[in-house]
Amino acid sequence: MGFVTMGIFAANQQGVDGAIFQMISHGFISGALFLAVGVIYDRMHTREIAAYGGLVNRRPAFALVFMLFSMGNVGLPGTSGFVGEFLTLSGAFQKNTWVAFGAATGVILSAAYALWLYRRVVFGEMIKESLKSITDMDLRERALFVPLVAGTLILGVYPSLVTDIIGPSVQNLLSSYDTALLEAGTSMQVAEH
Repeated sequence: MGFVTMGIFAANQQGVDGAIFQMISHGFISGALFLAVGVIYDRMHTREIAAYGGLVNRRPAFALVFMLFSMGNVGLPGTSGFVGEFLTLSGAFQKNTWVAFGAATGVILSAAYALWLYRRVVFGEMIKESLKSITDMDLRERALFVPLVAGTLILGVYPSLVTDIIGPSVQNLLSSYDTALLEAGTSMQVAEH
């Protein structure tokens, strides 16, 4: 959500487009990550990372879906998370390179944490006895993930589905904003004299 705020405060076409796109993307990706936690919690009744390991051996479909959304969350190209982050970073870079640099550093740290988390939960040796009987996603759980996977991937490769719709509205918003700034600046100059 920091990227959304950064895009809005960039107050340019790419920044605001990116902020709106990131909110839509966040709805798909974060919703799916919460659902993934719920799916695994339903079977194990714990959210502790240390309680897992080696899930890819018993739950390959879950591991694949969890990987897609973990990578989408950190902005992997081809996912909607990349488009939103790229647009907001582009907008921020036009206004202040240091802000964009700080945000890009945050992306790198976020990716490192997501990879660490994914490795601990999905890969490694299955040590816990309770994991040896765990089952993969059932049909209901797979059906819940299908629209989230589709939305994340479709918007990742074809972002103009959203940007073509929001672009004219964002342009109108920004022109009104620029006009208001000019009027406020003129009023302040008149008041000073």
